[in-house]
Amino acid sequence: MRIVLQRVRSASVTVEREKISEIGMGLLLLVGVAKGDGEAEAGWLANKVAGLRVMADEEGKMNRSVVESEGGILAVSQFTLLGDARKGRRPSFIEAAPPEAAEPLFDLFCEKLRAAGVRSVETGRFGAMMDVALVNDGPVTLVLERS
Repeated sequence: MRIVLQRVRSASVTVEREKISEIGMGLLLLVGVAKGDGEAEAGWLANKVAGLRVMADEEGKMNRSVVESEGGILAVSQFTLLGDARKGRRPSFIEAAPPEAAEPLFDLFCEKLRAAGVRSVETGRFGAMMDVALVNDGPVTLVLERS
């Protein structure tokens, strides 16, 4: 699994001109599921995200987790994170898990975020064309992987 994590002041997902989810202060997660990923990867990354000290404290320093700061998470499945563009001019997505394997694992990841104490976990719509809007906070952007 590969995650691009962005600290946000707000974020939302719109599908076919309908806003389907949004959060205020918290984290936007773009989540790619790779072939061979399973419950261990989903659990490890959910705990990592929930406990990662990337949220600002009273002094503006990154000393709090999203759980401690009571922020929300907007998780968006994005298979293109597994794209390999090292050769040629067209990315290869052969490392991405097929949708029938990726969707339940993405859902499990979101369940594990909730179980780790994240107060609000919103999602995009799996497999849909989505407009993702965000207001970066910082900006703070990290790439997390567990393979």
